[in-house]
Amino acid sequence: MEKFYIITNTIKDPDLEVTRKITQYLEMQGRKCRVQKADRKYEGAYHYTNPDMVPDDTDCIIVLGGDGTLLQAARDMVHKKIPLFGINLGNLGFLAEVDRYSVHSALEKLIRGQYELEERMMLKGRIFRQGELVGEDLALNDIVISREGPVRVVRFINYVNQDYLNSYNADGIIVSTPTGSTGYSLSAGGPIVSPNASLTIMTPLAPHTLNTRSIIFPSTDVITVEIGEGRRKDVEHGIASFDGDTQFSMITGDRIVIERAEDSTKIVKLSNRSFVEVLRQKMSNN
Repeated sequence: MEKFYIITNTIKDPDLEVTRKITQYLEMQGRKCRVQKADRKYEGAYHYTNPDMVPDDTDCIIVLGGDGTLLQAARDMVHKKIPLFGINLGNLGFLAEVDRYSVHSALEKLIRGQYELEERMMLKGRIFRQGELVGEDLALNDIVISREGPVRVVRFINYVNQDYLNSYNADGIIVSTPTGSTGYSLSAGGPIVSPNASLTIMTPLAPHTLNTRSIIFPSTDVITVEIGEGRRKDVEHGIASFDGDTQFSMITGDRIVIERAEDSTKIVKLSNRSFVEVLRQKMSNN
């Protein structure tokens, strides 16, 4: 790799100390490197990182922060089709596996080509109100449909490939990718799935029934979740959240159609750390 681009989380690296060290190291090795700060943008075509500032011939985007920062970068950069490499400035992550103390050895492996690329599927969610599209976004981890307002359950009506699946009262529903299986879905009782698998996981949040569990679908299936009426036939309010970030309001009758996104995210993985190793270390720390 010759040309690098750094996306840095200034909350995790406020004085840009780590960012400067990486830039200096790469330039000393004769590589080109540019930097962009990941700042929240509330309106516009991107969330945190402007993809128009990233040259198309970039070999690798280095993301400094943690898994959350990498999720943000993936959503903004997915159409650029440039591999992402995460460096964790906090706790050990599943996506950003290299910490600040292993930066130089990791960069050396990148330069020497000692790495692998993993394709991670993403989800696209489109929200419809009376047949009209009112919101859409992408997610690398998950799309969560949950209640909004007073603490009470909501009726969710679920379809797969336009065929009725089931309906139940619950706090919400998580539709996740294999990458997101170790996140919110796991805490709600969902299964752990190898991140390079090709499937979709549907996990209910606190369902008011004893026989509702996670369901795994092929990645080609299209999942639709509709907000049902309240107990008194009144209007219910919900929220569709993408990777715990972007949110869209939903009301009774609204539908969110979730399917595999056309583009996927490429994650750079160093050959000496597998998903199983990270999983084992995570589980031993809990």
